[in-house]
Amino acid sequence: MAVAKRQPARPSDIDDQMLQVLMDIRLLENSARVLQSRLDIVTAALSETLTAISTLEGSKGKTSETEALVPIGSGSFIKANLANVDKVIIGVGAGVCIEKPIEDSMKDLRLRSSELERARTTVTQQLNQIIGQSEDYRAHLNDLSRKRGGGTVEIV
Repeated sequence: MAVAKRQPARPSDIDDQMLQVLMDIRLLENSARVLQSRLDIVTAALSETLTAISTLEGSKGKTSETEALVPIGSGSFIKANLANVDKVIIGVGAGVCIEKPIEDSMKDLRLRSSELERARTTVTQQLNQIIGQSEDYRAHLNDLSRKRGGGTVEIV
């Protein structure tokens, strides 16, 4: 009985596999960039929300004679006296703002911050998963390269 001899992979087969793995790595890298952008946006929104909460906590119990710095953009501020520290005008989405008592506003902002924290955790997990997949694909590409007779592949 004759034993079938296994034929070595043809270079074009390995080349095709390497090309496919490289394209998959590029796709994963693009996905990672998108997720990193989302993570940056969520982190900035969370930071802004936490600053608002801190500012409202600091303004509770202050009188109308209390002087405050009001941001006007580009890292610039004007000094102003607080007119009413019992009410806050808070954004509720789609460019709509409503006036609410300070405690209700703080409650809304805390809820918003917890939602943003959950979103940040989810996006971070997705990003880590994509990075892990990309590393696996890079290892596979290096294995294919060694089978082909080459050395380690560096993707730039």
